[in-house]
Amino acid sequence: MLWPVAGCDRSADRAREEGSTERSEVVETVGVDSIRIARAFERAREIPRLRTLLVARHGDIQAELHASGPPPTVPTNVKSVSKSVLSALVGIAIEEGYLSGAGQPVYRYFDEYLGSDVERRKRSITIADLLSMQSGLERTSGGNYGAWVTSPNWVRYAITRPMVAEPGGRRMYSTGNSHLLSAVLTEATGQSTWQYARDRLAEPMGIRLPPWMADPQGVYFGGNEMLMSPRGMVRFGELFRNEGRLDGKQIVPAWWVRESLTPRTAARRPGEGYGYSWFLSEVSGYFMFYAWGYGGQFIFVIPDLELTVVSTADVNVSRGGSHLRTVRQILADFIVPAAEAGARTVG
Repeated sequence: MLWPVAGCDRSADRAREEGSTERSEVVETVGVDSIRIARAFERAREIPRLRTLLVARHGDIQAELHASGPPPTVPTNVKSVSKSVLSALVGIAIEEGYLSGAGQPVYRYFDEYLGSDVERRKRSITIADLLSMQSGLERTSGGNYGAWVTSPNWVRYAITRPMVAEPGGRRMYSTGNSHLLSAVLTEATGQSTWQYARDRLAEPMGIRLPPWMADPQGVYFGGNEMLMSPRGMVRFGELFRNEGRLDGKQIVPAWWVRESLTPRTAARRPGEGYGYSWFLSEVSGYFMFYAWGYGGQFIFVIPDLELTVVSTADVNVSRGGSHLRTVRQILADFIVPAAEAGARTVG
């Protein structure tokens, strides 16, 4: 049985209880079936804007397709995959004592914009609410995105949006939530989000993380525009597959990884859930969690197969769902079967 991924209540205890059901059986194979991977890559080459497709098994990259654009070693704009990275930084900051926990209200970090007369609902917004897109603040994404990023102060604009739902209620995807988290991290740690990410995450992982876009006040964009190579994305996926541990080092607290992959609310796709900035789903009967960035930037992790798949694409495209459907179909039709049949290929 899969982890539940939709309709979950806000309580962490309830979510953990619901997430403790029996999961799919671990498939004991090694490597990947080369014939199925060749078919996957043949199909992937037909996707007009695809740049790279990488398949890792048991922590090692087994196959790599470079279709267009920069090679897999070059940092590229991962768009909203940045949100999952930011979530990892929040967990590290809690572990280090800079933040008291996911239930910590955030309004005090924004006193200069909110003043002392803060409405009840806005006072109750927590770190968890921002991570799970349940702040209740009017969205800054979608049709509101342009007005937000052209405003003179992104943090002020995001935190002063009207409340349109109760905190912890319905999920409303908004990059402004993630940017508020970047502002919280900046104040709480005394470092920029990029410095903190470089020191606590990128360098321990052994990957490059160049500076990315910052807002007019110098707060690094939280939830967008982060730069990471496709191979670095594989490393990040592996980090979460191994409960925050990589190359013998505990980089992200294991408890935070478990909390992040606990369903908090339903995602837009039927049957899918959303944790702390990770999507929770299934593929071919296996539990899967994934990070998703605009245009087709993906990190798919299937723990029971010890499988991490990364796909990147041209970000300069109009919004549409066909790319996601095609990549998901390749994953289900070729890559998962390649992992299941791996032992017959290399054994």
